[in-house]
Amino acid sequence: MEEHNNKRHSLLSVFNPFEVFRHHETGESSRKPTKPSRFQFTTKRSFEALIFLVCFFAFFGFLAYRMTLPLMLNTFMQTAYHLLLETVFYIMAICVLMGAISKLLTEFGVVRLMENILRPLMKPLYNLPGVAALGAVMTFLSDNPAIISLAKDNNFARYFKKYQLVSLTNFGTAFGMGLVVIAFMTGLGFGKGAIVGLLGAVVGSIVSTRIMQRSTLKSYPEMDAPVTEESGSEQNISFKSEGNAFQRFLNAMLDGGKSGVGIGVAIIPGVLCISTIVMMLTFGPAGANGEYTGVAYEGVPVITWLADKVNFIFYWLFGFESGALVSFPITALGAVGAAIGLVPRFVSEGIINGNAIAVFTAMGMCWSGYLSTHTAMLDSLGYRKLIGKAIGAHTIGGLCAGIAAHWLWVLLALIF
Repeated sequence: MEEHNNKRHSLLSVFNPFEVFRHHETGESSRKPTKPSRFQFTTKRSFEALIFLVCFFAFFGFLAYRMTLPLMLNTFMQTAYHLLLETVFYIMAICVLMGAISKLLTEFGVVRLMENILRPLMKPLYNLPGVAALGAVMTFLSDNPAIISLAKDNNFARYFKKYQLVSLTNFGTAFGMGLVVIAFMTGLGFGKGAIVGLLGAVVGSIVSTRIMQRSTLKSYPEMDAPVTEESGSEQNISFKSEGNAFQRFLNAMLDGGKSGVGIGVAIIPGVLCISTIVMMLTFGPAGANGEYTGVAYEGVPVITWLADKVNFIFYWLFGFESGALVSFPITALGAVGAAIGLVPRFVSEGIINGNAIAVFTAMGMCWSGYLSTHTAMLDSLGYRKLIGKAIGAHTIGGLCAGIAAHWLWVLLALIF
């Protein structure tokens, strides 16, 4: 009987309502997710969707109000279609040819020769080891991500300190797609402006790299340490393929052309989406009496109107004689391929000159879509915390590149 009472008492203690109440008060059951938190998340998403819809309809509603809806839609599609046929395929052809040439230069040692020539400039100009010149040449011949494949190679990274390695994102980005940009500008008959722009991009790269290094060390002094202690040699960084000279020539040309196709395809979304919208905010109606006709490259010149209000600033800094030219650096922030897609239209409008080409080349190379690549590049290196510093430093560097190109052009015009 006593044993039965003991069991009954123990069962009551387990199911004691006061014990259950005290257990609830401790908050142990609050670890489970509750419905209000899920509701809060969906509420935030709903507000985000509402804000997006308001902005979306406000933007296209404004264009439709000024142009009428049928003409706006026709201009939107016609502009994208003409950009695809007249600009994208032309840029893609340049990418394929330049890709083949750059691969040949790499295969037969010209890139390493250029590295050895530029090596003495790395330390005094960029505070980087001499082997960094290889990264500049590789990104100039291809695109920004080329620097990442090098940075992850211990034979390359062992020469760097940590703060120097992360600054390679700024250093390499400043020369991204440089060969394509210069070839494009030269093909339009502005070779002198393209060369001056290259010098401006060098100035911008120095500013961007130095600011990135200084701000990184100021916030993280512990990054003043070698990246790795592992042994290695830059001699092991090889780009040579197998086979005799003819096979290597043929393979390099075809592989380089194939990589050029990849770059050409990659710029299609930027050119068709970004450039179409920018053009519709840059150029006005095409009709003889100022009316809209629905043809390509029409729009409501909001960017031009705003830039013209403060064009004295852009004229002094960059030498821009038309506010419409501001749309090039704005577009280059997202994709330099989309930005150079604007140039043929500027040429046909007669608002461009050698100075503008120099500034375009400098800012196009230096910025070259860094807003869309810096995040991925630093994330792949494991330094996501430095994304803000890299973007801030490169913004200043791109502006300095454009200013330097303008005043170099003015100086050369005075001399020659």
